[in-house]
Amino acid sequence: MNWDDTRIFLALTRSPSLRAAARSLGVDQATVGRRLQALEAELGATLFLRAKGGYLLTAAGEAALGAARRMEAAALDLRTRIEGQDESHSGLVRVTSSDSIAMDFLLPAIERLQQRWPGIRVDLEVSTQVLSLSRRQADIAFRNVRPDAPDLVVRRVASWSVGLFASAAYLERFGMPVPDDELRGHHLVAYGPTLEQRPFPTAAQVPARQARIAMAVNSGLLVRKAVAAGIGLGEMPVHLGEREGLVRIWPERRRANDHEVWLVMHPDLQRTARVRATAEFLSQALGQSLSEMG
Repeated sequence: MNWDDTRIFLALTRSPSLRAAARSLGVDQATVGRRLQALEAELGATLFLRAKGGYLLTAAGEAALGAARRMEAAALDLRTRIEGQDESHSGLVRVTSSDSIAMDFLLPAIERLQQRWPGIRVDLEVSTQVLSLSRRQADIAFRNVRPDAPDLVVRRVASWSVGLFASAAYLERFGMPVPDDELRGHHLVAYGPTLEQRPFPTAAQVPARQARIAMAVNSGLLVRKAVAAGIGLGEMPVHLGEREGLVRIWPERRRANDHEVWLVMHPDLQRTARVRATAEFLSQALGQSLSEMG
């Protein structure tokens, strides 16, 4: 197995369809199919069963998987060691974050970064999925939950208080909620992943058992835009709700857990000048956001 074919093989084990594997590799679907056929012909074995639900590993594929992962680890180690010697402020840096962080903070910061280091190209991927830094799916990640992987560099760069907000149009229609009635007669815009973890929703630490969940989304940006559209009440970082022109409900109340932003990167990439510079520049932009909004 050569490394190019191994990348195809591994992509199919992680994204069990030709289309999804091709998308993850940045190639066309026909290339993935052709390279897989060539690999199976070279090895003289069928590595996948073409099932209705996708590509499933055969016994031969399972046997090849361990070797393929070791090849990947060696290739990534080689790449990281070489890049760690790079002191040039030019080249590609791949960054991943949530949509809200990207829209509100990273895009303006990247514009300033380009003025200082025009040779750095930033590829920004907005995703609710946790991309793997160990497999080099990204060089830098900004996440709202601290990862527990011991082999990564993790640093908190921002912590924002979270309050409950509504649009003026919503309050004109439904009135100001009262804390003691568990939001009876009111609508909520909920963040889906959090909703799945709780037996019942809360809003600024107030039980919302009597509220109707009008909408659930998997994006902080969508929560904010849905609240601005008058769909319901919703929790969000205080400064973002104020920036949106929303009305804060019960200003004296806030969610117990702040909205945190963590910088995550592979330790070897700290020695790569363009990655180190980009990480520090973007982290400072996030960390200074509150004082700038002052």
